[in-house]
Parts: sequence; structure tokens; C-alpha cells
Amino acid sequence: MIDNLALGLSHGLMMLAAFLLLKRPDLDREPSPHDTSDSKRKSTEKPHHDA
Repeated sequence: MIDNLALGLSHGLMMLAAFLLLKRPDLDREPSPHDTSDSKRKSTEKPHHDA
């Protein structure tokens, strides 16, 4: 019983991780050489929070 639970849990977590990685929006975006550096920076840069 525990062996099946461990296998099910580990495979379930791997499937969840694969699903979340494949669902990322930046997976389908590839920057063009003609893009400006501002548009590349906006998609990869994290917003800064001033405290």
C-alpha cells in the first residue's frame, strides 16, 4: 500500500510540474532580432517594488 502511495504521489507531482512548465506563457515566445531591447527587458525583468 505504501509503495503504491509513494509511486502515485511522486508521479503525480512530476505530472503537475510538467503541466505547469508547459503552461508558462514565455514558452511560446521567442524574441526576434528586430525587437528593441526595451521590449525584451519588459518580458524578462521583474517589477521593482519601492519601499
